[in-house]
Amino acid sequence: MRVTIGGDWSATVTAEPLALTPRFTGNSVDLAGYGSPAERERFLGATFGSQAWLWDTPDLLRFDPDNRRLVGAEFQLPYVTVNSDTVDDAPAVPPVRPGGLVADEARDFRLEMCMALCREPGDAALTCLRDLDVLAEPLEAAVGIAPDLALLVQRGAVVGWRLNDPVRHLTHAFAAPDPAPPAPATRRLLTTCLDVVSPSAIEDLMDGDPTAVTRLRAADQALRAQTEDRHRADALLALIANLMEDYGG
Repeated sequence: MRVTIGGDWSATVTAEPLALTPRFTGNSVDLAGYGSPAERERFLGATFGSQAWLWDTPDLLRFDPDNRRLVGAEFQLPYVTVNSDTVDDAPAVPPVRPGGLVADEARDFRLEMCMALCREPGDAALTCLRDLDVLAEPLEAAVGIAPDLALLVQRGAVVGWRLNDPVRHLTHAFAAPDPAPPAPATRRLLTTCLDVVSPSAIEDLMDGDPTAVTRLRAADQALRAQTEDRHRADALLALIANLMEDYGG
């Protein structure tokens, strides 16, 4: 199957997904082997595809220039922008078929970040869509480019992505996720933190809503008090740290 990406760029789906484990920082989902900012810069310099520029944060898909195969990705969560939409009705996702991508040509392109976040009950999965218009028609394919991470295809175009069991992949930037199963408390706190950083909640904080401030402080306290699953709890603390600094005092 051939898919278009970013409007004017195309790739062919292969049968070989990446063996990399997704890293969910709360702000983005990263699929790469680098472990530091310096390694990331070298990785970007040695590959081609969608890339960020100054003050610009599109989604990234990176390809090996020798064989044009997909070797890494970075996807931004929509709630980091005030223009995003958050909805509860996630689209029906077709059965995920593992696969990779081979670029049809070795050139750079632009891939806008998704603007709609669909949250399933308990945040068992996060589905991010190009826009809400995608919900008007069924998806035709889901390409599993890595464990629990799939690209969503509609009318032959990549229109979003889906991360299954995001709490399992919680981690700090550049760090591998904890291989141990997440604690039940962490699952609940992920939902709490995603609620706290939603655009509507941030607007309430900016307006000085005391209820929003209380929710933010309670989330921070619960994360600090959690004695198990500290790696993931610390990742969630980092997610709300700026809000705590600005509004939690």
